[in-house]
Amino acid sequence: MQFVISMYINPAVLDALTDAEKAAIGEGHGKFIEALKRSGELITTQALVDPSQAAVVSVRDGQPVVTDGPFLEAKEHLGGFYLLDCEDRDRAIELAAQIPDAAIEGLGIEVRQVMFADGPLEA
Repeated sequence: MQFVISMYINPAVLDALTDAEKAAIGEGHGKFIEALKRSGELITTQALVDPSQAAVVSVRDGQPVVTDGPFLEAKEHLGGFYLLDCEDRDRAIELAAQIPDAAIEGLGIEVRQVMFADGPLEA
C-alpha cells in the first residue's frame, strides 16, 4: 500500500528553533531516509521551498492570473512529503511518528493512503 506522509511547517516555529535544533531535524531526516531505504519502503521524498516563494495560479476569464504565495491564510504550509510503500496504515503511522518534526509543537505530520497513482513513481 502506498501512503503520503505530509509534513506541515510553520515558518515562525522553525525560525524560533536554535541552530542546533535545526541541525538535529536535518540529521534526523537523514537517518530516517536511510532506514526507509534499507527497509525498501521509501519510494521518494521531496522538500519544498518556503511558501513565500510559491506562485498561485488561477484562471479568470480564460486568462492565467499569477500571484505570489502562499495562497492560504494559514500558519502551517506543506513543507515536503515522503511517498512510502508499506504494509498498512498502522505501519505508515508508526513511520510518521519517527519523523523529527512530529516531536516539535507547531509542526504537523499527516498520513494519507494514495487512492490513485500514475506515472513513473507508481510501485
